[in-house]
Amino acid sequence: MSKTKRFIPDWSEEAPAPGTFRSIFKYGDPHRFKHPSDAWYRMMKEDFHLSDADFAARKAEGLETVILNRPPSLGSEQIDALASIVGKENVALDDYTRVKYAHGKTTEEILELRRGLIREVADVVVHPRDKHDVQKIVQYCDAERIPVTVFSGGSSVNFGCRPARGGVSLVISTHMNRLLEINEQNQTARVQPGMFGPAYEEALNNAPGRFGCKRRYTCGHFPQSFEYSTVGGWIITLGSGQASTYYGDACDIVFSQEYVTPAGTFKTLEYPATATGSKVNDIMKGSEGSFGILVEVTMKIFRYMPENRRRFSFMYPTWEAAVNASREIMQSEFGRPAIYRISDPEETDRGLKLYGIPGFVDQFLTLRGFKPMQRCLNLGNIEGDRDYTALVLRKIKHIARQHGAISLSGYAARKWEHTRYAEPFMREDLNDYGILIDTLEAGVTWDKLHFLHQGVRAFVKSRPDTMCMTHASHFYPQGTNLYFIFIARMEVEEYVAFQGGIIDQIIKHGGTLSHHHGVGRMLGPWMDEHLGPEQMAVLRALKQHFDPNNIMNPGGQLGLDNVYIRS
Repeated sequence: MSKTKRFIPDWSEEAPAPGTFRSIFKYGDPHRFKHPSDAWYRMMKEDFHLSDADFAARKAEGLETVILNRPPSLGSEQIDALASIVGKENVALDDYTRVKYAHGKTTEEILELRRGLIREVADVVVHPRDKHDVQKIVQYCDAERIPVTVFSGGSSVNFGCRPARGGVSLVISTHMNRLLEINEQNQTARVQPGMFGPAYEEALNNAPGRFGCKRRYTCGHFPQSFEYSTVGGWIITLGSGQASTYYGDACDIVFSQEYVTPAGTFKTLEYPATATGSKVNDIMKGSEGSFGILVEVTMKIFRYMPENRRRFSFMYPTWEAAVNASREIMQSEFGRPAIYRISDPEETDRGLKLYGIPGFVDQFLTLRGFKPMQRCLNLGNIEGDRDYTALVLRKIKHIARQHGAISLSGYAARKWEHTRYAEPFMREDLNDYGILIDTLEAGVTWDKLHFLHQGVRAFVKSRPDTMCMTHASHFYPQGTNLYFIFIARMEVEEYVAFQGGIIDQIIKHGGTLSHHHGVGRMLGPWMDEHLGPEQMAVLRALKQHFDPNNIMNPGGQLGLDNVYIRS
């Protein structure tokens, strides 16, 4: 007697056709996919009260060809002037290109593109060949009052790429994507801002062969978007990589920068420290294209010693135990791990399903007293000198045991590392069947962590049939971040209102408006409330100095000019 064949949704396995909306919002490599596990599929059906019939056909896939029907508003003489700077081959006016370079990876953008809805686009897309092209473009656009919006990797999740007032989409990553030199004495690398993470890391890892260096190096910055984000994007959004607990956030790794602004071009000085007033080098980090365009950067680099890497995984009995142990680890003086993550109870149990942890492991943990929806997973690794990594691992193990944790060896950490950059690929699968997944994150001090965690979770869970998974993954002696992932079935209009409610709760409960994704236009409306009038006045004064005609990424970026209205 034959068994009934198990139903599997028809997850998409085809690269989007060129010229379609899906080819714009598809994450990363068009030929690469990652589908929900069987356990996750069963979980979603149960939590959202769905059946196999609800997964019988994909919906709103965005397979239509992009048609804009919106002629450029720039005059032909203006477009010709731009072409004379970069060459005709580096200027594009076609519908698809204008739409492509007007979008990042914000959930709202993706949902709109699935329905064929196009918001603001630039009049023309320009690909500068070098920093001299950028300088000429900015000078010309400032004289002509033409808005300029920078596009680099396109992984923005806050409308950072959207040209709210048309003008020029300036694509930095097409040509300005090289590692220019390594200064081994200073342990720095001079790099163009449009270089993608994997290319940058590969060049550093192979520094002896590529640049004649004595040692191999690493960039130390590995956000989840690492494969599809750029060095410049990391800096101008104040990004934070998964190994930031040891190497630091992007702002900590920057040594000096060169910018083109309407007010002029400048390069900050290269010193390990200086007491020459407020540091312009720091002011430009996180400016999100509102003051000018980053055209070159000197980054700190680190010795690459993967042979010394030590991995660890623990299961804590409760969230409180995991937080207390983490605070002790970060405030002790023995050193820090590179990657360090703690997942709250809901993320832990759903994550075990996502990673495909065998059932007998779940049974073993339960029998040992690590109960579902109470236990919390901790994983990470340690990098550096061999003696250093051995010391830090020994100390972490000791503190973990003191707080009731059980060691899972390095197994869970290895499982996570294997898929660390692949999770965003699942979003297309979920969206194909009307399920949304999105994230909001906030920095928080230790004394407010539980208040923030409980307050935001209470709001998210007040909506029926909504998952809320939370983890902390960037740690400091004074606190950490909380990364809220919510999954639900809702239309885009409800999603926008719900997302705004979560942001309100983050501010209300003591979290920062953004920890490492930047602000963009999405969070701009909250900036005045969050920073207050005096700090915003300082930022607006800088904007007025660098960009008096407001051509640089105008329309609500960082909340500096008129607040962007979400349609």
